[in-house]
Amino acid sequence: MREILQQKTAFAWVLLTTCGLLFIPLVAMRFSNDVHWALSDFVIMGALLLVVGSSLILIARKLSKKQFQLAAIVVLLGFLYVWAELAVGVFFSFGS
Repeated sequence: MREILQQKTAFAWVLLTTCGLLFIPLVAMRFSNDVHWALSDFVIMGALLLVVGSSLILIARKLSKKQFQLAAIVVLLGFLYVWAELAVGVFFSFGS
């Protein structure tokens, strides 16, 4: 029972952190004309952050510390690539 509660707590922190990070551009849109996010931008970035956070939690539970560090680097580099690709289209024009 305690393990299930810890799992729910970890995923709740991922959800709370995602909401906190999405709050930054929401506030920035109110004070600056340089930030223009549509609803779809918030949905896509929210989904991306939730997937990355949840993936890190799941792989942390399955792998040793050394394996987790390597897998976390791969996950985070993948996140950065997808983020950049959606933002400016490094190789493709998905986001631009």
